[in-house]
Order: sequence, then C-alpha cells, then structure tokens
Amino acid sequence: MDIDHFDPTPIYKQVARVIRGRIKSGELKPRDRIPSESQMVAEYGIARDTARQAVALLRSEGWVITLPQRGTFVALQPGTDA
Repeated sequence: MDIDHFDPTPIYKQVARVIRGRIKSGELKPRDRIPSESQMVAEYGIARDTARQAVALLRSEGWVITLPQRGTFVALQPGTDA
C-alpha cells in the first residue's frame, strides 16, 4: 500500500493504515519494532511530524506501545487498548 498524496484522507491516517495492515497481516508481530520516524520519512516521503501523528494514532488505538529510549513496538494484543 502506497501513500496517495491526492487522496483526501490525511497522510498520517494513510501511514497508520499501512502499518495497521502490516500488523493485521502478521508481517509485524507483537513486540516487533515498527519503522522509526526517520524510516517513515524516507519510505513514504512524509514530514517527521506526520510520522509522529501516525504513531500517536496507532498508540491511541492500542496497536503499538512506545518505550522511551527504546522505540515503538507492536502491542502484545494489538488493537485492543490492552
């Protein structure tokens, strides 16, 4: 799934959708590190703040957890706020 800059859906939501899809498909498993903000910037051609918003959305939905100084990882029970 690519990011469509002409799609009316906000870019950060598109990025979150891509990562959510990778989690649902099993490509990213619980405790796997998700791409860093820098990797998202390079891979999707987005601003760092947009990457940050995507991660914040995934975190609020319970898909990922962020550990300070370590990174952001797929939650043990993704998508359940647990």
